[in-house]
Amino acid sequence: MRRGFSLIAGVIAGVGIGMLVIGFLRGGDLPRISEMLNEEGSTTTLAVDSPAPDFKLESLSGEDVQLADFRGQIVLLNFWATWCGPCRLEMPAFQERFEQYGGDLQIVAVNFDEPRGKVGVFADELGLTFEILLDPGGEIQKLYQVRGYPTSYFVDADGVVRVMHIGLMTESQLDGYLAEMGFEG
Repeated sequence: MRRGFSLIAGVIAGVGIGMLVIGFLRGGDLPRISEMLNEEGSTTTLAVDSPAPDFKLESLSGEDVQLADFRGQIVLLNFWATWCGPCRLEMPAFQERFEQYGGDLQIVAVNFDEPRGKVGVFADELGLTFEILLDPGGEIQKLYQVRGYPTSYFVDADGVVRVMHIGLMTESQLDGYLAEMGFEG
């Protein structure tokens, strides 16, 4: 008898909570997923074939770098962190392609809110010579709606996003994207 009472009480409580939730939502529309993910409530979504939002950040060497500085060139824009295993795995391939394509391919690696010293040690360990930028507070990560590391965008010479890749980028994927951007292997 006691077990049956607990079951009935649980069902009544669940129905009551459900009715409260429906009552609160009835006053307005359900929130959009993009609004729930974006703290500012904006429904703007960064998408392939849209302009890459411009930004200015300080480089590891202490210089101000703006994305617009690279207009006229292909840019691999990579969002990463030192604690991210997949980020560490893909960086050597990025360095190789950066050296292979010289000034035709720019790589801009935006680190997520880590101390300059820690980022510098990481870059030195991997022998990275492409542009590494510091993003204190992760403001540019928010602008680009980064939800996981690594996240990469290929931006064309006109400043338009042509490819978005979330997660580890294999060398064959990297080469495929570079071919899409006009690079020959």
